[in-house]
Amino acid sequence: MEYPTEQKRFFSANLLAWYLIHRRDLPWRRSRNPYYIWISEVMLQQTRVDTVIPYFHRFVDLFPTVEALAEAPEDEVLKAWEGLGYYSRARNLQQAVREVHERYGGIVPDTKEDISSLRGVGPYTSGAILSIAYNKPEPAVDGNVMRVLSRYFLIEDDIAKPAARVGMERLARDLIPEGSAGDFNQALMELGAMVCTPRSPQCLTCPVMDHCSGRLAGREETLPVKSKAKPPKPERRLVALIEGEGENAGRILIRQRPQEGLLARMWELPHVELRAAASGGARGSLAAAEPPGPAGGPGLLLAAADEAAAASAGADSPAEAQPAAGSAAAGPEAPAKRGRRGKAAAAGSEAPAAWPGDAHSMEQLRIALAEEEHVDVLPQGWIADTNHTFSHLYWDMKVYRCRLGGQGGAPAGQLPYRYRWMSPEELERYAFPNVFLRVLKMYAEE
Repeated sequence: MEYPTEQKRFFSANLLAWYLIHRRDLPWRRSRNPYYIWISEVMLQQTRVDTVIPYFHRFVDLFPTVEALAEAPEDEVLKAWEGLGYYSRARNLQQAVREVHERYGGIVPDTKEDISSLRGVGPYTSGAILSIAYNKPEPAVDGNVMRVLSRYFLIEDDIAKPAARVGMERLARDLIPEGSAGDFNQALMELGAMVCTPRSPQCLTCPVMDHCSGRLAGREETLPVKSKAKPPKPERRLVALIEGEGENAGRILIRQRPQEGLLARMWELPHVELRAAASGGARGSLAAAEPPGPAGGPGLLLAAADEAAAASAGADSPAEAQPAAGSAAAGPEAPAKRGRRGKAAAAGSEAPAAWPGDAHSMEQLRIALAEEEHVDVLPQGWIADTNHTFSHLYWDMKVYRCRLGGQGGAPAGQLPYRYRWMSPEELERYAFPNVFLRVLKMYAEE
């Protein structure tokens, strides 16, 4: 669809002029270094700017060059990323940087074809790097940009559909002023993040309000059109916080996740999925008889942390503007609430049936770890509830204090190779997902 030339010219000129006066002073904007810009764009995917800033500083201090990141052990990279969530971003970034180091002599490519061939680099990231670092007239269309364009040009296409993105990339390319690709693309993102926000847009301060078709039609609150994503699948998980005895006194048992898949190669507390037969139905009646938390241990509800579903533009594009309350994007930790037990359902997810009683859950945990991991544990009592939302999964979790048993499964001295006894000091060297960071923090504060 074609839009009036005057409307497009007004948009480009006024938006760019506004940005040059009002742009935020962000660390990655102080340099045209394509490597730094690349790191910032990957970190900003589904994560707020104020959360990213300290991570960005630490990351470039640890890995100041393409060569440094390419040659770093993955464990160190994941540890530096710990708390940002979406850990596949860090793995893909390092793999792509290794490709740059090997194929391009450490110089980030400046052509669409070459940069798009790198692992994890999609249309948004390639456009952002090429325009900001090299001032190439390439569009960088993320959720913020699609929202701005949908409102200004009164576009009613569903932005969750690939065809809508293609159309908006074409429009955004046409809007780029000659010689100002980097500033213009950042201006679009800035407007979406600071003024044309998802809720309660600040239209009276908008530099392009006078020609905004969406506002003139009274549609600024209802655009963009976006079909709802499928809600995350709920899973119940039983977590074993296994305390060491004897030579392992003062340590806890952790394990490394599989090489592929969700949270690949990160470290965690052992946990198993609660079997369906143990929840709901007759089993659910046990919930009313749940005993209180163990003597001397706090009853603790760890508030939800949310690795929220990818925002409107998908996994390649940042969605920094106004993440859901309590989300991982809002920061690496969520506040704990002491003195009561409970669970919060993930937004839009199917409400699960009542939990079985603690005695039944502890027995399920003992049996499952013995059968699935050949690890014999003796659960001692409940210590915490927590939950965590991924893009496609919702984990509702109960944490139980355990000790290692001496019968069945693996004897105390013969654990699977993925398991390690760790002291509190040693834990600092390993990368854990947010949900387990919160449990470990709670445990350390007991």
